[in-house]
Amino acid sequence: MVSATSKVQTNSDRVARYADMFSAMGTEPRLRIMQLLLSAHPEGLVVSEIQDELEIPGSTLSHHLDKLKNEELVQVERKGTFLRYTANTEALREILQFLYAECCTRNKALKPQDLVQFCK
Repeated sequence: MVSATSKVQTNSDRVARYADMFSAMGTEPRLRIMQLLLSAHPEGLVVSEIQDELEIPGSTLSHHLDKLKNEELVQVERKGTFLRYTANTEALREILQFLYAECCTRNKALKPQDLVQFCK
């Protein structure tokens, strides 16, 4: 049986994790990287393609990609000498579900249909 204290801790841990994820996306270059990777989903992009598209210097791009990877927002796969990055859509789904639960189901701050229409 899960005690109320451990359940609160679990919720606190989730909120802290989501805060870290939002923080990782909280700069313009990282948000642009996420947007670009989502537009290339599910294939993703190699680093040079991201660099060419966003015109971010290599060392700076590496720093941004590491931050996103550390927060599990992107996944990386080595293919020979290339690193291919993809958006971790499962992590993004978790964040959106967290926000959706608060804004659209619990207190109904937004109507679900308005949110879906906004995404179209």
